[in-house]
Amino acid sequence: MSSTRLESCEALLRVEGLTKLFHTSAGDVHALTDVSFDVRRGSLMGLVGESGSGKSTLGRCLLRLIEPTAGKVVFDGTDVTRLDERKLKALRKRMQIIFQDPFSSFNPRMRVRQIIGEALIAHGIGRNRRERDELAAGLLEEVGLSADHLSRYPHEFSGGQRQRIGLARALAVEPEFLIADESVSALDVSVQAQILNLLQDLRDRRGLTILFIAHDLSVVEYLCDEMVVLYLGRVAEAGPSETVYRTPSHPYTRALLSAIPTIDPGQRCSRQILAGDIPSPLSPPSGCVFRTRCPYVIERCGEIVPPLTSLSTGHQAACIRLDDILASGATALQTPHVMELPETGIERAPNP
Repeated sequence: MSSTRLESCEALLRVEGLTKLFHTSAGDVHALTDVSFDVRRGSLMGLVGESGSGKSTLGRCLLRLIEPTAGKVVFDGTDVTRLDERKLKALRKRMQIIFQDPFSSFNPRMRVRQIIGEALIAHGIGRNRRERDELAAGLLEEVGLSADHLSRYPHEFSGGQRQRIGLARALAVEPEFLIADESVSALDVSVQAQILNLLQDLRDRRGLTILFIAHDLSVVEYLCDEMVVLYLGRVAEAGPSETVYRTPSHPYTRALLSAIPTIDPGQRCSRQILAGDIPSPLSPPSGCVFRTRCPYVIERCGEIVPPLTSLSTGHQAACIRLDDILASGATALQTPHVMELPETGIERAPNP
């Protein structure tokens, strides 16, 4: 079976055969095809791939902000795809998202107290405005802002501050599962570091399970326990982050990792340049969707959709030439560079 099953008996979220087609006048856009993976309770999983690979669509399908075409999303034993509106609203208290551009997700005419308070009102949290303001003030302080910010409008904040407000709004209903959709991609590097460390602190303090969507592989290496690599709506490789970075197996993963810059002048990395652009999801290639850019392509690649093959505990890759690639001994990076980020200035909670 074609599935990215990260082996665990403690999966909080289980995705099975998730497919999403967008029907357009030009034809069907294949955004996601047969995507499956588990997210362990309390883990921080990275979802990576080029623009157009289906990362944001996948995140929104998990919460049913976009309705999937086929497949299942099972959260703590409940199939999210089969819930009616009333039950879905109740479950969304436990599943929240931080959007890539928080400014576009805010009502510019609302003050911060209303932006956060809207979530509290929708889920019946807080008996009156004063109590909701107290809860909102506590959330702002938890994410590194001040209660004084409650009366301000979104345009009065920097990008990093707005991202913190978006995080506070997501945390307002005390979720167990959080999707961070490119939540640091538009921020300066120093601000990125603060948000990343804040996410780690919150994961430890609140026991959150986080799906972190990103295209910056150095960030994923620093932050995530496990990762899934998407290419044109299909899973190319998945496994523990350290294993995937040390021993990348799929040609696409190797090419991605080879693009990570190194600060060591004595380290020579073999850069693997992919030919051409990612194909159109309106007409994806037959067989392996990566074959049009793969340096290892053979005729059979156009005939077979490669299943995910287990390489070690939890580590899987989808390629019919894995044996040949692994036998070549080549890897994308000699020694992956691990990001060192400054502290946030917020006291870290001890690991549970």
